Amino acid sequence: MDRGLPGLLPLVGPWQLHGIEVNPYAFELAQMTVWIGYLQWTRNNGFGEADDPVLRPMDTFECKDAILDLSDPGNPREPEWPRVDFIVGNPPFLGGKKMRTELGDGYVDDLFALWRARVPAEADLVCYWFEKARAQIERRSAKRVGLLATQGIRGGANREVLERIKASGDLFFAESDRPWVIEGANVHVSMIGFDAGEETERQLDGNRVDRIHSNLAAQAADVTRARRLPDLRDRAFMGDTKGGAFDLTGDAAIELLKMVNPHGRPNSDVVVPWVNGRDVTQRSNGKYIVDFGDRSEEAAARYEAPFALVTERVKPARLSNRRDTYRKLWWIHVEPRPAMKRALDPLTRFIATPTVAKHRLFVWLAAPTLPDHQLIVFGWEDDRWLGLLHSKLHGTWALRLGTRLETRPRYTPTTCFETFPFPRPTPEQEQAIAEAARELDALRERWLNPPEWTREEVLEFPGSIDGPWKRYVHDPDDRGIGIVRYPRLVAKDDECAEQLKRRTLTNLYNQRPAWLDLAHRKLDQAVFAAYDWDPGLSDEQILERLLALNLERAAEEATSGR
Repeated sequence: MDRGLPGLLPLVGPWQLHGIEVNPYAFELAQMTVWIGYLQWTRNNGFGEADDPVLRPMDTFECKDAILDLSDPGNPREPEWPRVDFIVGNPPFLGGKKMRTELGDGYVDDLFALWRARVPAEADLVCYWFEKARAQIERRSAKRVGLLATQGIRGGANREVLERIKASGDLFFAESDRPWVIEGANVHVSMIGFDAGEETERQLDGNRVDRIHSNLAAQAADVTRARRLPDLRDRAFMGDTKGGAFDLTGDAAIELLKMVNPHGRPNSDVVVPWVNGRDVTQRSNGKYIVDFGDRSEEAAARYEAPFALVTERVKPARLSNRRDTYRKLWWIHVEPRPAMKRALDPLTRFIATPTVAKHRLFVWLAAPTLPDHQLIVFGWEDDRWLGLLHSKLHGTWALRLGTRLETRPRYTPTTCFETFPFPRPTPEQEQAIAEAARELDALRERWLNPPEWTREEVLEFPGSIDGPWKRYVHDPDDRGIGIVRYPRLVAKDDECAEQLKRRTLTNLYNQRPAWLDLAHRKLDQAVFAAYDWDPGLSDEQILERLLALNLERAAEEATSGR
Protein backbone atom coordinates (compact mmCIF):
# COMPACT_ATOMS: atom_id res chain seq x y z
CA MET A 1 0.00 0.00 0.00
CA ASP A 2 1.08 3.60 -0.58
CA ARG A 3 2.61 5.18 2.54
CA GLY A 4 2.93 8.69 1.03
CA LEU A 5 6.61 8.26 0.18
CA PRO A 6 8.07 9.58 -3.08
CA GLY A 7 7.71 7.23 -6.00
CA LEU A 8 11.33 6.09 -5.87
CA LEU A 9 12.14 2.39 -6.00
CA PRO A 10 15.05 0.85 -4.05
CA LEU A 11 18.41 0.75 -5.76
CA VAL A 12 18.75 -2.92 -4.81
CA GLY A 13 16.74 -5.25 -7.02
CA PRO A 14 16.62 -8.37 -9.16
CA TRP A 15 19.01 -6.86 -11.71
CA GLN A 16 21.79 -7.44 -9.16
CA LEU A 17 20.98 -11.14 -8.76
CA HIS A 18 22.82 -13.74 -10.84
CA GLY A 19 21.58 -17.25 -11.38
CA ILE A 20 22.50 -20.53 -13.12
CA GLU A 21 19.83 -23.12 -13.96
CA VAL A 22 20.21 -26.03 -16.36
CA ASN A 23 16.51 -26.78 -16.86
CA PRO A 24 14.93 -24.36 -19.40
CA TYR A 25 11.53 -24.29 -17.70
CA ALA A 26 13.03 -23.79 -14.23
CA PHE A 27 15.30 -21.10 -15.75
CA GLU A 28 12.28 -19.05 -16.88
CA LEU A 29 10.30 -19.79 -13.72
CA ALA A 30 13.13 -18.64 -11.46
CA GLN A 31 13.30 -15.23 -13.13
CA MET A 32 9.55 -14.73 -12.91
CA THR A 33 9.51 -15.81 -9.26
CA VAL A 34 12.25 -13.32 -8.39
CA TRP A 35 10.41 -10.46 -10.08
CA ILE A 36 7.07 -11.32 -8.46
CA GLY A 37 8.71 -11.45 -5.06
CA TYR A 38 10.38 -8.10 -5.69
CA LEU A 39 7.12 -6.47 -6.79
CA GLN A 40 5.30 -7.81 -3.74
CA TRP A 41 8.00 -6.45 -1.47
CA THR A 42 8.02 -2.99 -3.00
CA ARG A 43 4.23 -2.75 -2.84
CA ASN A 44 3.98 -4.05 0.74
CA ASN A 45 6.70 -1.67 1.93
CA GLY A 46 5.15 1.50 0.48
CA PHE A 47 7.33 2.06 -2.57
CA GLY A 48 4.36 2.28 -4.93
CA GLU A 49 3.97 0.55 -8.25
CA ALA A 50 6.76 -0.46 -10.57
CA ASP A 51 7.10 1.10 -14.02
CA ASP A 52 6.13 -0.72 -17.17
CA PRO A 53 7.16 -3.24 -18.19
CA VAL A 54 6.35 -4.97 -14.93
CA LEU A 55 8.64 -7.92 -15.63
CA ARG A 56 11.95 -6.89 -17.14
CA PRO A 57 14.41 -9.25 -18.82
CA MET A 58 17.14 -10.61 -16.52
CA ASP A 59 20.36 -10.85 -18.48
CA THR A 60 22.18 -11.97 -15.34
CA PHE A 61 20.51 -15.40 -15.36
CA GLU A 62 22.14 -18.15 -17.44
CA CYS A 63 20.58 -21.38 -18.65
CA LYS A 64 23.47 -23.82 -18.44
CA ASP A 65 25.05 -26.63 -16.44
CA ALA A 66 26.81 -25.22 -13.38
CA ILE A 67 29.56 -27.82 -13.09
CA LEU A 68 30.18 -29.30 -16.56
CA ASP A 69 30.31 -27.43 -19.88
CA LEU A 70 29.65 -29.87 -22.73
CA SER A 71 29.08 -27.26 -25.45
CA ASP A 72 32.11 -28.87 -27.10
CA PRO A 73 31.44 -32.57 -26.35
CA GLY A 74 34.98 -33.58 -27.20
CA ASN A 75 36.45 -31.02 -24.80
CA PRO A 76 34.52 -30.92 -21.49
CA ARG A 77 35.28 -27.76 -19.54
CA GLU A 78 34.56 -26.21 -16.18
CA PRO A 79 31.81 -23.59 -16.60
CA GLU A 80 32.50 -19.99 -15.72
CA TRP A 81 30.57 -18.53 -12.81
CA PRO A 82 30.01 -14.76 -12.61
CA ARG A 83 31.98 -12.55 -10.27
CA VAL A 84 29.69 -11.85 -7.27
CA ASP A 85 29.81 -10.90 -3.61
CA PHE A 86 27.80 -13.83 -2.24
CA ILE A 87 26.96 -17.32 -3.48
CA VAL A 88 23.88 -19.04 -2.06
CA GLY A 89 22.10 -22.12 -3.28
CA ASN A 90 20.52 -25.51 -2.82
CA PRO A 91 22.53 -27.81 -5.11
CA PRO A 92 20.96 -31.12 -6.18
CA PHE A 93 21.14 -33.98 -3.69
CA LEU A 94 22.38 -37.09 -5.46
CA GLY A 95 24.52 -39.79 -3.86
CA GLY A 96 27.66 -40.96 -5.57
CA LYS A 97 26.23 -44.43 -6.22
CA LYS A 98 23.17 -43.01 -8.03
CA MET A 99 24.97 -40.56 -10.29
CA ARG A 100 25.45 -42.97 -13.17
CA THR A 101 21.84 -44.10 -13.01
CA GLU A 102 20.47 -40.56 -13.01
CA LEU A 103 23.02 -38.71 -15.16
CA GLY A 104 24.37 -41.39 -17.49
CA ASP A 105 27.82 -42.96 -17.82
CA GLY A 106 29.09 -40.45 -20.40
CA TYR A 107 28.26 -37.42 -18.26
CA VAL A 108 29.72 -38.97 -15.11
CA ASP A 109 32.92 -40.06 -16.87
CA ASP A 110 33.45 -36.50 -18.17
CA LEU A 111 32.65 -35.06 -14.73
CA PHE A 112 35.14 -37.34 -12.98
CA ALA A 113 37.87 -36.65 -15.55
CA LEU A 114 37.45 -32.88 -15.27
CA TRP A 115 37.28 -32.67 -11.46
CA ARG A 116 39.40 -35.66 -10.38
CA ALA A 117 42.15 -33.52 -8.84
CA ARG A 118 39.68 -31.61 -6.64
CA VAL A 119 36.64 -33.80 -5.90
CA PRO A 120 36.84 -37.56 -5.11
CA ALA A 121 34.89 -39.77 -7.51
CA GLU A 122 33.07 -41.29 -4.53
CA ALA A 123 31.70 -37.92 -3.42
CA ASP A 124 28.05 -36.87 -3.75
CA LEU A 125 27.04 -34.56 -6.59
CA VAL A 126 26.54 -31.62 -4.22
CA CYS A 127 30.28 -31.58 -3.49
CA TYR A 128 31.05 -30.15 -6.94
CA TRP A 129 29.14 -26.96 -6.06
CA PHE A 130 31.05 -26.66 -2.79
CA GLU A 131 34.41 -27.00 -4.53
CA LYS A 132 33.45 -24.61 -7.33
CA ALA A 133 32.31 -22.01 -4.78
CA ARG A 134 35.52 -22.48 -2.77
CA ALA A 135 37.55 -21.84 -5.90
CA GLN A 136 35.55 -18.66 -6.57
CA ILE A 137 36.51 -17.36 -3.13
CA GLU A 138 40.13 -18.38 -3.61
CA ARG A 139 40.38 -16.38 -6.86
CA ARG A 140 38.49 -13.49 -5.22
CA SER A 141 35.45 -13.86 -7.47
CA ALA A 142 33.21 -14.17 -4.39
CA LYS A 143 33.39 -13.20 -0.72
CA ARG A 144 31.03 -15.58 1.07
CA VAL A 145 29.16 -18.79 0.35
CA GLY A 146 26.10 -20.43 1.89
CA LEU A 147 25.04 -23.84 0.56
CA LEU A 148 22.84 -26.78 1.55
CA ALA A 149 23.95 -30.39 1.50
CA THR A 150 22.88 -33.75 2.84
CA GLN A 151 24.27 -34.75 6.22
CA GLY A 152 26.68 -36.99 4.34
CA ILE A 153 28.82 -33.92 3.58
CA ARG A 154 30.40 -34.44 7.02
CA GLY A 155 32.01 -37.79 6.35
CA GLY A 156 33.85 -40.08 3.97
CA ALA A 157 34.88 -38.75 0.57
CA ASN A 158 32.45 -35.85 0.90
CA ARG A 159 34.31 -34.39 3.85
CA GLU A 160 37.38 -33.88 1.69
CA VAL A 161 35.70 -30.88 0.05
CA LEU A 162 35.14 -29.30 3.48
CA GLU A 163 38.77 -29.98 4.34
CA ARG A 164 39.79 -28.13 1.15
CA ILE A 165 37.55 -25.24 2.20
CA LYS A 166 39.25 -25.07 5.60
CA ALA A 167 42.69 -25.28 3.98
CA SER A 168 42.08 -22.18 1.84
CA GLY A 169 39.57 -20.41 4.10
CA ASP A 170 37.24 -21.42 6.91
CA LEU A 171 33.73 -22.37 7.96
CA PHE A 172 31.96 -19.66 9.93
CA PHE A 173 28.39 -21.03 10.04
CA ALA A 174 26.82 -24.48 10.06
CA GLU A 175 23.63 -26.28 10.93
CA SER A 176 24.85 -29.87 11.14
CA ASP A 177 21.40 -31.49 11.33
CA ARG A 178 18.39 -29.50 10.16
CA PRO A 179 14.98 -31.00 9.29
CA TRP A 180 13.97 -30.15 5.73
CA VAL A 181 10.70 -30.82 3.90
CA ILE A 182 11.05 -31.44 0.18
CA GLU A 183 8.30 -32.81 -2.05
CA GLY A 184 6.38 -33.85 1.06
CA ALA A 185 9.24 -35.94 2.50
CA ASN A 186 11.00 -35.05 5.74
CA VAL A 187 14.75 -35.23 5.30
CA HIS A 188 17.68 -33.86 7.25
CA VAL A 189 20.27 -31.54 5.75
CA SER A 190 23.37 -29.59 6.67
CA MET A 191 23.63 -25.84 6.02
CA ILE A 192 27.14 -24.44 5.64
CA GLY A 193 28.60 -20.95 5.33
CA PHE A 194 32.25 -20.30 4.49
CA ASP A 195 34.62 -17.58 3.34
CA ALA A 196 38.33 -16.88 2.92
CA GLY A 197 38.79 -16.95 6.70
CA GLU A 198 37.98 -13.31 7.38
CA GLU A 199 34.94 -13.88 9.63
CA THR A 200 36.02 -14.06 13.28
CA GLU A 201 32.70 -15.16 14.79
CA ARG A 202 31.53 -18.73 14.24
CA GLN A 203 28.13 -20.27 14.85
CA LEU A 204 27.33 -23.97 14.93
CA ASP A 205 23.80 -25.26 15.48
CA GLY A 206 22.76 -21.90 16.90
CA ASN A 207 25.65 -21.59 19.36
CA ARG A 208 28.76 -19.42 19.32
CA VAL A 209 31.84 -21.64 19.01
CA ASP A 210 35.59 -21.18 18.69
CA ARG A 211 35.93 -23.46 15.68
CA ILE A 212 33.98 -25.62 13.24
CA HIS A 213 35.78 -28.77 12.13
CA SER A 214 35.24 -30.35 8.73
CA ASN A 215 32.89 -32.92 10.30
CA LEU A 216 30.70 -29.98 11.44
CA ALA A 217 31.63 -30.43 15.09
CA ALA A 218 33.26 -27.92 17.42
CA GLN A 219 34.79 -30.06 20.14
CA ALA A 220 38.45 -29.69 21.09
CA ALA A 221 39.20 -33.19 19.79
CA ASP A 222 39.41 -32.67 16.04
CA VAL A 223 38.88 -36.29 15.08
CA THR A 224 39.03 -35.39 11.38
CA ARG A 225 42.82 -35.54 11.93
CA ALA A 226 42.62 -39.26 12.66
CA ARG A 227 44.62 -41.43 10.29
CA ARG A 228 43.81 -44.88 8.93
CA LEU A 229 45.95 -47.55 10.57
CA PRO A 230 47.42 -50.14 8.17
CA ASP A 231 47.11 -52.96 10.72
CA LEU A 232 43.32 -52.74 10.50
CA ARG A 233 42.98 -53.01 6.75
CA ASP A 234 41.30 -56.11 5.31
CA ARG A 235 39.49 -56.79 8.59
CA ALA A 236 36.19 -54.96 8.03
CA PHE A 237 34.17 -55.31 4.86
CA MET A 238 30.94 -54.13 3.31
CA GLY A 239 28.68 -57.09 2.59
CA ASP A 240 27.63 -58.49 -0.77
CA THR A 241 25.50 -56.44 -3.22
CA LYS A 242 23.29 -58.88 -5.09
CA GLY A 243 21.91 -56.65 -7.86
CA GLY A 244 18.77 -58.67 -8.53
CA ALA A 245 16.20 -61.03 -7.06
CA PHE A 246 18.66 -63.75 -6.02
CA ASP A 247 17.08 -64.07 -2.56
CA LEU A 248 14.66 -66.85 -1.59
CA THR A 249 12.15 -67.53 1.13
CA GLY A 250 13.06 -70.30 3.55
CA ASP A 251 10.54 -72.74 2.06
CA ALA A 252 11.74 -72.11 -1.51
CA ALA A 253 15.35 -72.54 -0.45
CA ILE A 254 14.71 -75.83 1.33
CA GLU A 255 13.00 -77.14 -1.79
CA LEU A 256 16.05 -76.18 -3.90
CA LEU A 257 18.50 -77.63 -1.38
CA LYS A 258 16.90 -81.06 -1.65
CA MET A 259 17.02 -81.20 -5.47
CA VAL A 260 19.70 -83.09 -7.41
CA ASN A 261 21.80 -82.02 -10.41
CA PRO A 262 23.08 -83.81 -13.53
CA HIS A 263 26.74 -83.23 -12.59
CA GLY A 264 26.23 -84.75 -9.13
CA ARG A 265 26.99 -81.65 -7.09
CA PRO A 266 24.48 -80.48 -4.45
CA ASN A 267 22.61 -77.17 -4.69
CA SER A 268 23.95 -76.32 -1.24
CA ASP A 269 27.12 -75.29 -3.12
CA VAL A 270 25.25 -72.18 -4.30
CA VAL A 271 22.37 -71.68 -1.81
CA VAL A 272 23.13 -70.21 1.64
CA PRO A 273 21.38 -68.16 4.36
CA TRP A 274 21.18 -64.42 3.62
CA VAL A 275 21.03 -61.65 6.23
CA ASN A 276 20.54 -57.90 5.79
CA GLY A 277 20.52 -54.99 8.25
CA ARG A 278 16.87 -55.37 9.14
CA ASP A 279 17.43 -59.03 10.06
CA VAL A 280 19.90 -57.83 12.69
CA THR A 281 17.93 -54.94 14.16
CA GLN A 282 14.54 -56.68 13.94
CA ARG A 283 14.07 -60.43 13.53
CA SER A 284 15.45 -62.58 10.78
CA ASN A 285 13.19 -63.20 7.80
CA GLY A 286 14.83 -66.59 7.40
CA LYS A 287 15.81 -65.87 3.81
CA TYR A 288 18.40 -67.61 1.67
CA ILE A 289 20.20 -66.56 -1.48
CA VAL A 290 21.52 -68.08 -4.68
CA ASP A 291 25.21 -67.21 -5.03
CA PHE A 292 27.21 -68.70 -7.89
CA GLY A 293 30.37 -66.96 -6.73
CA ASP A 294 32.75 -66.50 -9.65
CA ARG A 295 31.53 -69.54 -11.59
CA SER A 296 31.25 -69.33 -15.37
CA GLU A 297 27.82 -69.40 -16.97
CA GLU A 298 28.40 -73.01 -18.01
CA ALA A 299 29.40 -74.06 -14.49
CA ALA A 300 26.49 -72.17 -12.92
CA ALA A 301 23.99 -73.73 -15.34
CA ARG A 302 24.84 -77.20 -14.01
CA TYR A 303 23.02 -76.25 -10.80
CA GLU A 304 19.81 -76.71 -12.73
CA ALA A 305 17.01 -75.35 -10.52
CA PRO A 306 18.92 -72.39 -9.00
CA PHE A 307 20.13 -71.34 -12.46
CA ALA A 308 16.63 -71.56 -13.91
CA LEU A 309 15.31 -69.41 -11.09
CA VAL A 310 17.99 -66.74 -11.61
CA THR A 311 17.44 -66.83 -15.37
CA GLU A 312 13.77 -66.07 -14.85
CA ARG A 313 14.02 -63.53 -12.04
CA VAL A 314 17.35 -61.76 -12.58
CA LYS A 315 18.44 -62.00 -16.21
CA PRO A 316 15.79 -59.73 -17.85
CA ALA A 317 16.62 -56.75 -15.62
CA ARG A 318 20.37 -57.28 -15.74
CA LEU A 319 20.46 -57.40 -19.54
CA SER A 320 19.17 -53.83 -19.58
CA ASN A 321 21.79 -52.61 -17.08
CA ARG A 322 24.06 -49.83 -18.30
CA ARG A 323 27.26 -51.42 -17.03
CA ASP A 324 28.85 -53.98 -19.35
CA THR A 325 30.05 -56.24 -16.54
CA TYR A 326 26.62 -56.38 -14.92
CA ARG A 327 25.01 -57.29 -18.26
CA LYS A 328 27.55 -59.86 -19.38
CA LEU A 329 27.82 -61.59 -15.98
CA TRP A 330 24.10 -61.42 -15.22
CA TRP A 331 24.07 -64.65 -13.11
CA ILE A 332 26.69 -63.26 -10.69
CA HIS A 333 26.05 -60.68 -7.96
CA VAL A 334 27.01 -57.17 -9.01
CA GLU A 335 29.45 -56.68 -6.10
CA PRO A 336 30.25 -60.12 -4.66
CA ARG A 337 33.05 -58.84 -2.35
CA PRO A 338 35.61 -61.63 -2.97
CA ALA A 339 38.02 -60.21 -0.36
CA MET A 340 35.27 -60.45 2.26
CA LYS A 341 34.52 -64.04 1.29
CA ARG A 342 38.18 -65.02 1.52
CA ALA A 343 38.42 -63.49 4.99
CA LEU A 344 35.27 -65.18 6.28
CA ASP A 345 35.75 -68.58 4.61
CA PRO A 346 37.84 -70.23 7.37
CA LEU A 347 35.63 -68.89 10.17
CA THR A 348 32.71 -70.64 11.86
CA ARG A 349 31.20 -67.28 12.78
CA PHE A 350 31.91 -63.58 12.26
CA ILE A 351 30.87 -60.20 13.67
CA ALA A 352 28.41 -57.89 11.89
CA THR A 353 26.92 -54.45 12.43
CA PRO A 354 24.22 -52.68 10.38
CA THR A 355 25.55 -49.87 8.21
CA VAL A 356 22.73 -47.60 9.40
CA ALA A 357 20.91 -48.12 12.70
CA LYS A 358 19.50 -46.19 15.64
CA HIS A 359 21.71 -48.17 18.04
CA ARG A 360 25.25 -49.28 17.20
CA LEU A 361 24.87 -53.05 17.55
CA PHE A 362 27.40 -55.83 16.97
CA VAL A 363 26.24 -59.44 16.65
CA TRP A 364 27.52 -62.88 15.72
CA LEU A 365 26.48 -64.43 12.39
CA ALA A 366 27.16 -68.11 11.80
CA ALA A 367 28.81 -69.46 8.64
CA PRO A 368 27.74 -69.99 5.89
CA THR A 369 25.61 -66.82 6.09
CA LEU A 370 26.10 -64.33 3.23
CA PRO A 371 25.85 -60.75 4.60
CA ASP A 372 24.10 -58.09 2.52
CA HIS A 373 25.74 -54.76 1.66
CA GLN A 374 23.74 -53.07 4.43
CA LEU A 375 25.98 -54.88 6.90
CA ILE A 376 29.62 -54.27 7.79
CA VAL A 377 31.33 -57.52 8.79
CA PHE A 378 34.58 -58.26 10.59
CA GLY A 379 36.92 -61.18 10.02
CA TRP A 380 37.20 -62.34 13.62
CA GLU A 381 35.48 -65.17 15.51
CA ASP A 382 36.77 -64.77 19.09
CA ASP A 383 34.73 -63.05 21.80
CA ARG A 384 37.42 -60.48 22.60
CA TRP A 385 36.77 -58.63 19.34
CA LEU A 386 33.02 -58.54 19.86
CA GLY A 387 33.73 -56.96 23.26
CA LEU A 388 36.15 -54.36 21.89
CA LEU A 389 33.81 -53.34 19.09
CA HIS A 390 30.76 -53.19 21.37
CA SER A 391 32.52 -51.11 24.02
CA LYS A 392 31.62 -47.52 24.86
CA LEU A 393 35.02 -46.37 23.60
CA HIS A 394 34.54 -47.73 20.09
CA GLY A 395 30.88 -46.65 20.07
CA THR A 396 31.79 -43.07 21.00
CA TRP A 397 34.50 -42.98 18.34
CA ALA A 398 32.26 -44.46 15.63
CA LEU A 399 29.44 -42.05 16.43
CA ARG A 400 31.74 -39.04 16.02
CA LEU A 401 33.62 -40.22 12.93
CA GLY A 402 30.62 -41.69 11.12
CA THR A 403 27.92 -39.80 9.26
CA ARG A 404 24.14 -40.01 9.53
CA LEU A 405 21.19 -41.04 7.41
CA GLU A 406 18.49 -38.70 8.70
CA THR A 407 18.76 -39.20 12.48
CA ARG A 408 20.38 -42.66 12.36
CA PRO A 409 24.17 -43.04 12.65
CA ARG A 410 26.00 -44.61 9.71
CA TYR A 411 29.04 -46.86 10.23
CA THR A 412 31.78 -46.86 7.60
CA PRO A 413 34.85 -49.13 7.85
CA THR A 414 37.39 -46.58 6.62
CA THR A 415 36.47 -43.82 9.08
CA CYS A 416 34.90 -45.62 12.05
CA PHE A 417 36.99 -48.80 12.16
CA GLU A 418 40.31 -48.41 10.36
CA THR A 419 41.13 -45.31 12.42
CA PHE A 420 40.25 -46.80 15.81
CA PRO A 421 43.29 -47.46 18.04
CA PHE A 422 42.44 -50.73 19.75
CA PRO A 423 44.12 -51.41 23.11
CA ARG A 424 47.02 -53.80 23.51
CA PRO A 425 45.75 -55.85 26.47
CA THR A 426 47.56 -58.38 28.58
CA PRO A 427 46.34 -62.02 28.35
CA GLU A 428 44.39 -61.50 31.59
CA GLN A 429 42.74 -58.36 30.21
CA GLU A 430 41.89 -60.17 26.97
CA GLN A 431 40.20 -62.90 28.98
CA ALA A 432 38.19 -60.36 31.00
CA ILE A 433 36.97 -58.64 27.82
CA ALA A 434 36.07 -61.96 26.20
CA GLU A 435 34.15 -63.19 29.27
CA ALA A 436 32.18 -59.93 29.50
CA ALA A 437 31.36 -60.13 25.79
CA ARG A 438 30.23 -63.74 26.09
CA GLU A 439 27.99 -62.85 29.00
CA LEU A 440 26.44 -59.91 27.14
CA ASP A 441 25.81 -62.02 24.04
CA ALA A 442 24.32 -64.92 26.05
CA LEU A 443 21.95 -62.61 27.96
CA ARG A 444 20.78 -60.93 24.77
CA GLU A 445 20.28 -64.24 22.99
CA ARG A 446 18.29 -65.63 25.92
CA TRP A 447 16.04 -62.54 25.76
CA LEU A 448 15.66 -62.69 21.97
CA ASN A 449 14.95 -66.42 21.80
CA PRO A 450 13.78 -67.77 25.17
CA PRO A 451 14.01 -71.59 25.27
CA GLU A 452 10.46 -71.57 26.68
CA TRP A 453 9.22 -70.20 23.33
CA THR A 454 11.59 -71.88 20.86
CA ARG A 455 12.73 -75.30 19.76
CA GLU A 456 15.58 -76.58 17.62
CA GLU A 457 14.78 -77.86 14.14
CA VAL A 458 17.38 -79.73 12.09
CA LEU A 459 17.26 -79.38 8.31
CA GLU A 460 18.79 -82.16 6.24
CA PHE A 461 19.94 -81.93 2.61
CA PRO A 462 22.96 -82.96 0.48
CA GLY A 463 26.19 -81.02 1.02
CA SER A 464 29.88 -81.21 0.17
CA ILE A 465 32.95 -80.99 2.39
CA ASP A 466 34.43 -78.34 0.09
CA GLY A 467 31.24 -76.28 -0.06
CA PRO A 468 29.91 -73.46 2.14
CA TRP A 469 28.07 -75.88 4.48
CA LYS A 470 31.21 -77.98 5.11
CA ARG A 471 31.10 -77.79 8.91
CA TYR A 472 27.60 -79.32 8.96
CA VAL A 473 28.33 -82.22 6.54
CA HIS A 474 28.04 -85.74 7.97
CA ASP A 475 29.12 -89.11 6.51
CA PRO A 476 30.67 -87.86 3.24
CA ASP A 477 31.18 -90.42 0.46
CA ASP A 478 34.30 -90.80 -1.68
CA ARG A 479 33.23 -87.70 -3.66
CA GLY A 480 33.13 -85.65 -0.47
CA ILE A 481 29.33 -85.36 -0.55
CA GLY A 482 27.27 -86.23 2.52
CA ILE A 483 24.27 -84.98 4.46
CA VAL A 484 24.09 -81.48 5.92
CA ARG A 485 22.42 -81.41 9.33
CA TYR A 486 21.73 -77.73 9.95
CA PRO A 487 20.19 -76.77 13.32
CA ARG A 488 18.03 -73.66 13.55
CA LEU A 489 15.68 -72.16 16.15
CA VAL A 490 11.98 -71.89 15.39
CA ALA A 491 8.95 -70.87 17.45
CA LYS A 492 7.33 -73.68 19.45
CA ASP A 493 3.85 -72.71 18.27
CA ASP A 494 1.82 -69.84 16.80
CA GLU A 495 1.36 -68.14 20.18
CA CYS A 496 5.11 -68.17 20.78
CA ALA A 497 5.70 -66.88 17.26
CA GLU A 498 3.52 -63.83 18.06
CA GLN A 499 5.41 -63.15 21.25
CA LEU A 500 8.77 -63.48 19.51
CA LYS A 501 7.88 -60.77 16.96
CA ARG A 502 8.38 -58.14 19.67
CA ARG A 503 11.73 -59.57 20.74
CA THR A 504 14.09 -57.48 18.58
CA LEU A 505 17.43 -55.85 19.33
CA THR A 506 15.99 -52.44 18.51
CA ASN A 507 13.21 -52.91 21.05
CA LEU A 508 15.68 -54.26 23.59
CA TYR A 509 18.01 -51.26 23.30
CA ASN A 510 15.09 -48.84 23.24
CA GLN A 511 14.03 -50.24 26.63
CA ARG A 512 17.62 -50.84 27.87
CA PRO A 513 16.63 -52.82 30.97
CA ALA A 514 18.90 -52.78 34.01
CA TRP A 515 20.45 -56.19 33.27
CA LEU A 516 21.50 -55.02 29.79
CA ASP A 517 22.93 -51.77 31.13
CA LEU A 518 24.91 -53.63 33.81
CA ALA A 519 26.27 -56.11 31.24
CA HIS A 520 27.50 -53.25 29.08
CA ARG A 521 29.05 -51.51 32.10
CA LYS A 522 30.97 -54.68 32.96
CA LEU A 523 32.23 -54.92 29.38
CA ASP A 524 33.20 -51.24 29.32
CA GLN A 525 35.13 -51.54 32.58
CA ALA A 526 37.12 -54.44 31.13
CA VAL A 527 37.95 -52.46 27.98
CA PHE A 528 38.86 -49.28 29.91
CA ALA A 529 41.21 -51.42 32.03
CA ALA A 530 42.94 -52.61 28.84
CA TYR A 531 43.71 -48.96 28.05
CA ASP A 532 44.54 -48.24 31.71
CA TRP A 533 42.01 -45.40 31.60
CA ASP A 534 39.39 -44.25 34.11
CA PRO A 535 35.88 -45.52 33.19
CA GLY A 536 34.53 -42.16 34.35
CA LEU A 537 36.03 -40.25 31.41
CA SER A 538 33.59 -37.99 29.56
CA ASP A 539 32.90 -38.60 25.86
CA GLU A 540 35.07 -35.62 24.95
CA GLN A 541 37.95 -36.91 27.08
CA ILE A 542 37.58 -40.33 25.46
CA LEU A 543 37.80 -38.77 22.01
CA GLU A 544 40.83 -36.67 22.94
CA ARG A 545 42.70 -39.73 24.25
CA LEU A 546 41.72 -41.96 21.34
CA LEU A 547 42.79 -39.28 18.85
CA ALA A 548 46.16 -38.91 20.56
CA LEU A 549 46.61 -42.69 20.52
CA ASN A 550 45.59 -42.87 16.86
CA LEU A 551 48.16 -40.25 15.87
CA GLU A 552 50.80 -41.98 17.97
CA ARG A 553 50.11 -45.35 16.31
CA ALA A 554 50.09 -43.75 12.85
CA ALA A 555 53.48 -42.19 13.57
CA GLU A 556 54.82 -45.56 14.79
CA GLU A 557 53.67 -47.31 11.63
CA ALA A 558 55.08 -44.54 9.41
CA THR A 559 58.46 -44.85 11.16
CA SER A 560 58.49 -48.64 10.80
CA GLY A 561 57.62 -48.35 7.11
CA ARG A 562 54.43 -50.37 7.31
